[in-house]
Amino acid sequence: MSAPEVLLSTARAWLASGVPAMEVQVLAAQGSVPRGAGTRMLVTADAVAGTIGGGHLELKAIAHARELLTAGQPEVQDRHYPLGPALGQCCGGALTLRSRRLDAAGLSDWPREAPLFTLQLYGAGHVGRAIVRLLESLNCRVQWIDEREAEFPAADSASHIERVCVEPVAAEVAQAPAGAFYLVLTHSHDLDMAITEAILKRGDFGYLGLIGSATKRARFLRRLEQRGIGPDPLARLTCPIGVPGIAGKEPEVIAVAAVAQLLQAAGKPAAR
Repeated sequence: MSAPEVLLSTARAWLASGVPAMEVQVLAAQGSVPRGAGTRMLVTADAVAGTIGGGHLELKAIAHARELLTAGQPEVQDRHYPLGPALGQCCGGALTLRSRRLDAAGLSDWPREAPLFTLQLYGAGHVGRAIVRLLESLNCRVQWIDEREAEFPAADSASHIERVCVEPVAAEVAQAPAGAFYLVLTHSHDLDMAITEAILKRGDFGYLGLIGSATKRARFLRRLEQRGIGPDPLARLTCPIGVPGIAGKEPEVIAVAAVAQLLQAAGKPAAR
């Protein structure tokens, strides 16, 4: 599960088991701050889940929440914290924190965060599995697609990662929403070509990454040009994948570089 899902699951579990807890929320933020408005953490007498940014601020917020838990103070209390020398933090901004007892009514007000991106990930080999392990902790939506069911790991994936075993896999391209991200890293160059061509013909992708070398890119570009793909979509094909400057060909290293590139792409304005 992604971090927001984990925190929500923890909150539900504590409520169901009757564990007294406080919800600490960043109600407002000004200037340079460690976490933005809407960020939450949960505090019990002997446990903390989530984070509002760490440091002395978080220690004070935890102590205050525990005081409210044990002293039977008002259900909701707001406090303003300037982040400066008094807290030993150099951010320079200010936060308003709201502490309230965790209850079902408050939990229903938690926003459901929009995913960072929707990704079709083609290939359940070593690199695909390493990428999925990283994506399981992120707030995203993933269709993990392979025609070989045996390649998927035995253990279940997080709830936001859907496994799709289908043939032909390239037909799944049409099912993705506009602006979707794609990573193509199958066991077959011919299959990579079919999937990549289908994505480029759609043209409305937010990101398209194809695993391979600069030589593979050049070969694919020639063949795709011959098949009528125009220069604009071809220029947006990322191959090799991954942020530059990360050396190593181990699946785990490639995965880190590829997921970092997905996050970069998610932070850019949509292409017009």
